[in-house]
Amino acid sequence: MAEPQPKVDLYAPFERDTILEVRASKMKKMKGLEVMSGIDKTIIDGPVYVGRAGLEGDESDPTFHGGIDKAVHGYCSSHYPTWASEHPSSASAFVPGGFGENLVTAHMNERNVCIGDTMIIGSPSALTFNPETCLLLQVSLPRQPCFKLNHRFQLKKFAPLTWKHSRTGWYYRVLRPGLVQAGDEIRLVSRPHPQWTMERIQEYLHRNQDDEAMNAELAQIEELGAESRDAFKARVARSAAKKKRAEKAARWRAFRVVQRRQETPRIASFVLEAVDPIVPVPGDEKSILLKPGAHARVKLGNGLVRAYSIVSAPDEQASVNRFQLGIALEPQSRGGSAFFHSQVFEGHVLQVSANFTNAVPNGASAGGISHHIFVAGGVGITAFLPSLEHFQSIHVSCELHYAVRSGEDVPFRERLERLNDGTCAVKVYDKTKGERLNVGGIVKSIPWNTMIYFCGPRALMLDAAEQVRKYGVPEGEVHFEAFEADISGDPFEVVVANKEGKTLQVQGRRRCWRFCKRSLEMKRGGRVEHRGTALSAEEKEGAMLACVSRGVGRIVIEI
Repeated sequence: MAEPQPKVDLYAPFERDTILEVRASKMKKMKGLEVMSGIDKTIIDGPVYVGRAGLEGDESDPTFHGGIDKAVHGYCSSHYPTWASEHPSSASAFVPGGFGENLVTAHMNERNVCIGDTMIIGSPSALTFNPETCLLLQVSLPRQPCFKLNHRFQLKKFAPLTWKHSRTGWYYRVLRPGLVQAGDEIRLVSRPHPQWTMERIQEYLHRNQDDEAMNAELAQIEELGAESRDAFKARVARSAAKKKRAEKAARWRAFRVVQRRQETPRIASFVLEAVDPIVPVPGDEKSILLKPGAHARVKLGNGLVRAYSIVSAPDEQASVNRFQLGIALEPQSRGGSAFFHSQVFEGHVLQVSANFTNAVPNGASAGGISHHIFVAGGVGITAFLPSLEHFQSIHVSCELHYAVRSGEDVPFRERLERLNDGTCAVKVYDKTKGERLNVGGIVKSIPWNTMIYFCGPRALMLDAAEQVRKYGVPEGEVHFEAFEADISGDPFEVVVANKEGKTLQVQGRRRCWRFCKRSLEMKRGGRVEHRGTALSAEEKEGAMLACVSRGVGRIVIEI
């Protein structure tokens, strides 16, 4: 195995380097996960053919890697000693090949490699006498780290560090197929964008995403691979669309119920379609799509406003123009579920807030979580079903523990059955059969680097909160999606500091306050009885959930 060269000036200009190692692998199951990966690459002795799709015999998960723009992955071996010194517990894993790279070099890195750089690779003699036969590559993309790096090095939240420090590696597309082997020389042939190093692209791809001028410039670079270029194009389009919508979009929009279906005796689904659809900017059709975990706020005919989880299926991607809700008729309904079940039928028009929210985390697959556990009860499945389907589609390891009153009380049954494959395990607990959801047992046995999510009735959520505390699950690795909370209590007084000291009187069972624009309000003074499970201990010091928490006596807030 070639030894990394520790003393390399990473900012020194690059013109030529040496291929220290060539690596490839077949897909195999990652240790401790039910997912396949090609990250564990081994050294290839002798020459290997590189075609348009990459090295002969090399495989990768097409969800995150592979394809014309990601045919070959390069990495600077000089990063490994730095990683090892920063993370001594995993030092032995920080060796060439650790990032799943195909080509190992010592000098080329994110600070001196630019997008569009064209490289020729071959032996010194071939480069001198037969360059037209040599392998020709072009730098196409910075590496986008995924959760598999966390698992690879057994370091939680490691993946985001790679782009924060600009040590991700980069991808090549193959302009001319050819052979490569360790010892070959790699030379810079042309550099059309010297100002756009991998490090600088990552600045705007990850660290500074709101610079409109840089987003527009990067969206125009043809050599930049589709994964990143499309991201910049989408930002440009979203920015334009946002400005346009801000000028004429109403706070509430009219939606017509185009389908109502009884999923179970007590749970009905409703498909809502915009009366006046929003037309996306050409080229950015995805801008109107809603992410898994989105919520819609609906104004009901009885004067109430309620938020509901959007549960649209993958084949009917939820958008700002069309989405599906699943609503259970609760015995002690405060008006929301009773209104839907008794008065909302096909053809009914409802007012829906133009601002959709995303409460359920959905970016964890890219941020580094290795496994996701969802625990739901009853209609709580609506909060998680789209997220589960999303994780399944991108081959991310997940599981569902779902408690129901009976076998008849399982909504969206066909979708649940489709989930139960190699990467997503589904366990349904039927109360009529004596099957019990053991929250403590699930929490106690959480695998390493796992995110756990809870949604269900109050008893389930209280048990979940207790078990999470008991077994010391970090706040950043658990999410509570509560849809039922105790809102009773003594009246209290609210002083709104940023509304000229306006005073509100909140009654004993007042669910939300007149000036509340969102559930989260900044707390400036006074004592609060925190309810709900959405805020961390640190957040509770300066904020409160206005929809469920109660003040004691007199409090001061900002809204």
